[in-house]
Amino acid sequence: MRPVRLLHVVGTRPNFMKTAPIMAAVDRWNEGSLGGGHRVRFEQRLVHTGQHYDAAMSSVFFDDLNLRKPDIYLDVRSGSHAEQTARLMTALEPIVVAQSPDLTLVVGDVNSTLAAALVSVKLGIPIAHIESGLRSGDWGMPEEINRMVTDRVSRLLFTTSASATTQLLREGVPDEWQYFVGNTMIDCMETTLPIAARRATGAGLGLPPRGYALVTLHRPSNVDHPRQMKRMAGVITQIAGRLPVAFPVHARTASALAAAGALSELEQNPAVSLLPPLGYVDFLSLMAEARLVLTDSGGIQAETCVAGTPCITARTTTEWAETLEAGMNTLADPYNPEAILDVVDVVLDQPLPQAGVRPPLWDGHAADRIVTVIAEWAKCAVQGGH
Repeated sequence: MRPVRLLHVVGTRPNFMKTAPIMAAVDRWNEGSLGGGHRVRFEQRLVHTGQHYDAAMSSVFFDDLNLRKPDIYLDVRSGSHAEQTARLMTALEPIVVAQSPDLTLVVGDVNSTLAAALVSVKLGIPIAHIESGLRSGDWGMPEEINRMVTDRVSRLLFTTSASATTQLLREGVPDEWQYFVGNTMIDCMETTLPIAARRATGAGLGLPPRGYALVTLHRPSNVDHPRQMKRMAGVITQIAGRLPVAFPVHARTASALAAAGALSELEQNPAVSLLPPLGYVDFLSLMAEARLVLTDSGGIQAETCVAGTPCITARTTTEWAETLEAGMNTLADPYNPEAILDVVDVVLDQPLPQAGVRPPLWDGHAADRIVTVIAEWAKCAVQGGH
């Protein structure tokens, strides 16, 4: 029988981290070290849409993750959500037609995820969505819309938690379409943490182990409005009065800081290290050795939970509720600097956690479960001819 054709679509750096373990698990399946003796075999292709288009940074991430170079690179780049999604769909449609996959695999909640799902479903191609069922309840986040729509058109829905499964049932997704498998981000982190520890990025920057704050900010609600960007810069300055701050700054955030008149203030602060965007290994090394992390990212909340680094999320909602329940993450209103600083004080007054917390099935084997499910599905839906 012919191999089952899988098409992976990635667009942003977090997508790489979620897809790399799945592609590696597919290779293990084909080699017989995972699910040996099963008659299903796979062919897989990787499409990088170029939604994150920094060539140097993309190359670093592919190297760090040992992820093979994309079979197809589209270079779609940025724009408004409507412009970018339209360009992504227009670019992806002929690729999907030419590749004729049996299953399109998408991860997370970015515009590339939504575009690939819409193109595939309109062409009659089933979709597997990794990280299904995550909900923040905040319809002001474009990612929330992307998650909802992608879940609605997907055929195989892989969840990271029992609560995500419950959410999908509440939304009418049939139970037999969804699978609680764990978190492929944690799979990736498991294999990379030993390398990150040897890298010792913080020490190379002169930062004391477990004695600095790591900050990341990228969400439009925090960086696209000068007043709010200025407010967050003030928070960083206040934190730097308590302990050194490492702040990897993406170009868009740097421009926002400059427009808000706050960039020079941070540049001149000796306790603030403004860094260029980092590769995965370097960032993971900094995160694992930080005393605390202040972020508005989604995935970092999950990673810090397992790494054992207290996380303060500058948002009022989160799709990663399990990190709150684990006591490793705290939400803080980004429009209330004092609220953020109060949480910083609480974190610094408490001893460091002895270890991270692993929600159920965050054990480094989510990708193996995903590929096993896809093989069982393909045996009937593809090779069975229905």
